[in-house]
Amino acid sequence: MAMAGITENHSTSTKPQHQHQPPSIIPIPNNLQPQRFPSHLDAPDISPEARILCDLLTRASPIDIESALSATGITPTSELIQQVLAFSYNHPSSAIKFFRWAGRFLKPSAYAWNLMVDLLGKNQTFEPMWDAMRSMKQEGLLSLPTFVSVFGSYCAAHRFSEATMSFDVMDRYGVKQDVVAVNSLLSAICSQDNQMSVAIEFFDRIKMKIPPDGDTFTILLEGWLKEGNVAKAKITFGEMVVRVGWSPHNVSAYDAFFTTLVRGSNVDEALKFLRVMKGHDCLPGLKFFSSALDVLVKRNDSTHIVPLWDTMLGGGLLPNLIMYNAVIGLACNNNNVNRAFRFLDEMVFHGAFPDSLTYNMIFQCLVRNKRVREVGKFFVEMIKNECPPTSSNYVMAIKMLLENDDPEMAIDIWNYMVENSVSPLDESANELLIGLLNLGRLVEVKRFAETMLDRRINIFDSTMEKLKNLFYKEGRSFRDKYDSLSRRRKAVQM
Repeated sequence: MAMAGITENHSTSTKPQHQHQPPSIIPIPNNLQPQRFPSHLDAPDISPEARILCDLLTRASPIDIESALSATGITPTSELIQQVLAFSYNHPSSAIKFFRWAGRFLKPSAYAWNLMVDLLGKNQTFEPMWDAMRSMKQEGLLSLPTFVSVFGSYCAAHRFSEATMSFDVMDRYGVKQDVVAVNSLLSAICSQDNQMSVAIEFFDRIKMKIPPDGDTFTILLEGWLKEGNVAKAKITFGEMVVRVGWSPHNVSAYDAFFTTLVRGSNVDEALKFLRVMKGHDCLPGLKFFSSALDVLVKRNDSTHIVPLWDTMLGGGLLPNLIMYNAVIGLACNNNNVNRAFRFLDEMVFHGAFPDSLTYNMIFQCLVRNKRVREVGKFFVEMIKNECPPTSSNYVMAIKMLLENDDPEMAIDIWNYMVENSVSPLDESANELLIGLLNLGRLVEVKRFAETMLDRRINIFDSTMEKLKNLFYKEGRSFRDKYDSLSRRRKAVQM
């Protein structure tokens, strides 16, 4: 039986029988020891038979496993074999015994063999893995996915030379070395941190034999993005243009390259490249523009945001609400009200509808810049669109309006808050009283203070002290009014 060739002795010297053999096993650093994998205990939908067998593999002594499996009376099926193997990665020796036992009943499927190869590779038991692959070759079941698993296992163990040597022997195992295989190995290498030098070494060696495609360059450019290497990314991008030309299908590669430039503070250069690309009817996708906007917003870079934004719109890409809120937030943080309104006015035409965050960022900006008339008008628009101010923005608006001679709008906002049961009210209430007090409108102060106490709104001690000072200065009548307020406040607090 072919599967009898799978050894359990992980230190065996058995190697693939070919000229370019993977080297013998080397010690694995502690940080690269096999990881723990999901078990049948993590799978609520596993079949009862598979659960019984998985549980047996975790409990039974390796010596007794085969007899214990037979004692269950379960006859394995292809689906059952695949389920058990999928949840037996934590027990490779037991999995091998199960696989052999199941093989007495039926030939495992190609998928089951691939699971076995993956299980052994993920546990860094590479020589038994190659035993399994030789058996697969005899059965005519080897395919590219088998080698993709091998690439991933070797790279996860940082055994990159063995990963590339596995690629070199693919044709001896009857599997074609093509660009998909190249890309699979590059992807496995680049998935590990700081291994772009390994990836480029393999790429430079193989590119004349197997021409790269757009996906090849996408993988490499995403690797340079991960390492943040702008200079190398430019070289790879230049080679990409020479070898595969410009194509709208290579959006992912463009996304990676331009994101590398922007994150590397090469925004001006990115904009120049964008203009060149647009001339070839190519642009990166929304993923790049979203990432670039995020970078520019974090750097408070309002200079480059508009040309980048206009390039995106000119390329027919429609920004979403999150992107609009990002650029509106940047404009507001730089007190550029006009730019914020420009984005607000255009977003609906592009299918992005403003939300509470959109309105509140602009409202706060208007308040901060003391745009008195616009604050009132914008407040009305916010209410009409059911996006009222936040609690802190209510407080800021009332304070600013009272300090800038528009008490009527401040009172309108306060009345809206009361009528619509906005909570909390305390901060806004105290700002209203102090603002009216500073304007000398003591009668209104008393009236509002009384209604506030009726609603059990907390009038702060500091506010009461200011009321006392001004009311007492106005003579006996206002002194009596203040004393009445003070008594009512104490009664409410009791």
